[in-house]
Amino acid sequence: MCVLAGVGRAGYCRHWLASKPREEETAPRDEIQLLSLAHRKSGYRNNGYRLITVLLHRAGWAVNRKRVARIRREDNPLARRSCRSARRRRSRGMARRCGPIWRVTWCRWRSIGFGVADLTYIRMREDLVYLAVVPDAFSRRAVGWAMAEHLRAELALSALAMAIGNRAVTPGELVHHSDQGVQYACGDCIVRLEQAGIQPSMSRPGCPWDNAMAASFMRSLKREAVNGQAHRDRTEAEVSIGAFIEEVYSRQRLHSAPTYLAPEEFEAILAPLPRSAPVPQVEMSMPVTRPA
Repeated sequence: MCVLAGVGRAGYCRHWLASKPREEETAPRDEIQLLSLAHRKSGYRNNGYRLITVLLHRAGWAVNRKRVARIRREDNPLARRSCRSARRRRSRGMARRCGPIWRVTWCRWRSIGFGVADLTYIRMREDLVYLAVVPDAFSRRAVGWAMAEHLRAELALSALAMAIGNRAVTPGELVHHSDQGVQYACGDCIVRLEQAGIQPSMSRPGCPWDNAMAASFMRSLKREAVNGQAHRDRTEAEVSIGAFIEEVYSRQRLHSAPTYLAPEEFEAILAPLPRSAPVPQVEMSMPVTRPA
């Protein structure tokens, strides 16, 4: 090769020794690619530089976030850019329209049970299907979800029933927060919450930031399990999204709020949460603020 290039062997060796990639630079690159591929195959596509940095630290690599971000910018072909949506400016008079339930319970969600709820649509090849989810605000685990081809209140009630079955409910110690959708503001949903001893809470009108935790779950779901997929029908979508919620999001995905742990691991470290017994059909003594 030196003869073909018309250079001397000694000069080529000196140039190579001065410019060859160093092991401390190539080894982290290989590890970053391996971690990205491993999570990609398991369905976990949100392999951002922060989470990759945490995984590298656990494997014994002394790297910081800036270095990982630079390496990913340079040669990581698995990074996916997200679509930016238009932001709405917060109205100055919006803070005065907040109800007393939301202001109190949102600040105390660590000391009492707090679950958020939201609805979204899943686009298939030729139709739409709707998904209702109830994540736990403390561990970020999705304790209840349901899918249907309609947006009636039964969809939200099905997700709520699954959440109640997966958590021990102490009357008066659990808050259910949602937006002001008709599925959550209807009488059937309010009555079901009253029977279970759950305090309802709703966002302010026109303020999506109040339910940002549920919106964050939907964003992760769309980016990591929905976008780029072409589900044939509801059955296929339910199997795929259900596997993501139960296996990937709750058991594999690292979350920054619970100190970069998976929700199931975070709950196991703190204390096991028992499943709830059947809720008796009793009247609540706690006052409930019904939506106007």
